Amino acid sequence: MSKINISKLKTLTGHKDCVYTLERSNEDHIFFSGAGDGMVVYWDLSGDNNGQLIAKLPNSVYGLHYLQSQDLLVAGHNYDGIHLLDWRNKKEVGSLNMTQSAIFDIQSIGDLLLVGDTSGTVTIINYKTMNIVYKIQDGDKSARSIAINDKSSEVAIGFSDNKVRIYNLEDFALKTTLSSHSNSVFTVKYSRDQDVLISAGRDAHIMVWDVQSGYSQIQDIVAHMYAINNVEFSQDGKHFVTCSMDKSIKIWDAHAFKLLKVIDKARHAGHGTSVNKLLWTSYNDLLVSASDDRTISVWDIEFNK
Repeated sequence: MSKINISKLKTLTGHKDCVYTLERSNEDHIFFSGAGDGMVVYWDLSGDNNGQLIAKLPNSVYGLHYLQSQDLLVAGHNYDGIHLLDWRNKKEVGSLNMTQSAIFDIQSIGDLLLVGDTSGTVTIINYKTMNIVYKIQDGDKSARSIAINDKSSEVAIGFSDNKVRIYNLEDFALKTTLSSHSNSVFTVKYSRDQDVLISAGRDAHIMVWDVQSGYSQIQDIVAHMYAINNVEFSQDGKHFVTCSMDKSIKIWDAHAFKLLKVIDKARHAGHGTSVNKLLWTSYNDLLVSASDDRTISVWDIEFNK
């Protein structure tokens, strides 16, 4: 097994409430954060530790999504819909009050945004016209996480009714339902080659699914002490990380599905409360984590043979 060296490079502060989400940009050193204070902030990994405020919204921001083709940031504003932000000029260029619910996740495919909320609805929006084109409504509990598979033309959605549902991207028809979790599914993520889906959530289990065999289950791993909030793959696809309400970050082998390293407060000056979101950047392969402790940490993970 390779030895892993962990170094905490930075602690980024400025948010006044729990930091719920992180999102990349088209520049490998710049990323965004959203928090319970309604602030949307961008950070530069190559510069100092000071973030720059893009927008201040009245309610919490759980979901951010970067639209690469437009160089715009979409913010999910709880109880008020979505906002399109020109982050470079720090101004709003569009909005749609499409739900009175809290928005958990936002993803895109082509000209369409997929927005999941606490009502269990995933609203599909044409972001160029800001019109609603379709709604997926297969449950009355939260749509927590959305993952798009371009290779198989599918979208996986994790719900708080303990299910992961797979839909066809062409017409959003339901293809299959994965029912192995015993509690809310908080995160779904496809591997870099899009051949594997990982799901996790409140039951603290990692479920691994083989996409090409129709989502047969490969693994059921008891991974954390408490709920798993997020899963993120490394840029090379060889590893993935999980974060949890148990305050830890864990590094896994993405092929053997073996635990390699635990990052926590005692050993690495990790977060003191729930770790909510992870972002494994292409800037020096740095990992970024966000927490209820109102901070963002930047980690250097070195894999030595």
